[in-house]
Amino acid sequence: MSDFVLSCCSAADLTAEHMKERNISYIPFHFELNGVEYLDDLGQTVPYPEFYRRMAEGESTKTSQVNAEEFESYFEGFLKEGKDVLHLTLSSGLSGTINSAKLAKDLLSEKYPDRKLYIVDSLAASGGYGLLMETLADLRDSGKSIDEVYHFAEIHKKQLNHWFFSTDLTFYIRGGRVSKTAGFVGNMLNICPLLNVDFMGRLIPREKIRTKKKVINRIVEIMEEKADKGRDYDGKCLITQSACYEDARAVADLIEERFPNLKGKVVINYIGNLIGAHTGPGTVALFFWGEERVN
Repeated sequence: MSDFVLSCCSAADLTAEHMKERNISYIPFHFELNGVEYLDDLGQTVPYPEFYRRMAEGESTKTSQVNAEEFESYFEGFLKEGKDVLHLTLSSGLSGTINSAKLAKDLLSEKYPDRKLYIVDSLAASGGYGLLMETLADLRDSGKSIDEVYHFAEIHKKQLNHWFFSTDLTFYIRGGRVSKTAGFVGNMLNICPLLNVDFMGRLIPREKIRTKKKVINRIVEIMEEKADKGRDYDGKCLITQSACYEDARAVADLIEERFPNLKGKVVINYIGNLIGAHTGPGTVALFFWGEERVN
């Protein structure tokens, strides 16, 4: 096994247990509930069901990124031990945290000139970010070097497909991502917007679909259209959800029915505190390897 640190930010939406099992290190973002700040420690301090319940009850949320000083301290802990580090940041299309990571790298490169510290913009979020980290962990465990894993990430990261839908626009309205008028009409008409992450790592609305049943079917149709090998897709599939497990399960059941060669069952995790602070309850996100994102 290659001896280097594979690392990400807490927004990859893998569980704490799974991160430990796969030997993936992470640095936490920060979030607030009603003005009280917490580390985004993968639901250990504020469990996800409690987090979404409190949001639904009206508590305000706010998030903040990892700063350069935090990155410097985090990376230096590994470099002092004589280890090289490959860190993937949350998409630059959603957060400026990569700038803090690069600043920390510049400072540490002078102090540890013999160590490798690679920073990669994942162009990914939530379970797409997590699925990318899973794949890189597989490569590392197969004996690939840090340079080989780094180059794989840079070359293939845009092939990670992200598709989201929401059945509740309340928090999209509150965060300014949807206008009050459009959100009111959307909620009244049961419109469930379908979004994806584009080639620049930004969250982009793609379709407006009326009723939950139709959007569940549509998101699976998109996987049929875009997944590597179509219905013969034989990679992993990951779903994240924000307090709407039954909707996520309905998507997973359709996928397991239509894609007989999946690598294992569909994994369903929570959307974590960082991303969830902006989506609120009611969002389902689907991730798989497929067509490269070109728009």
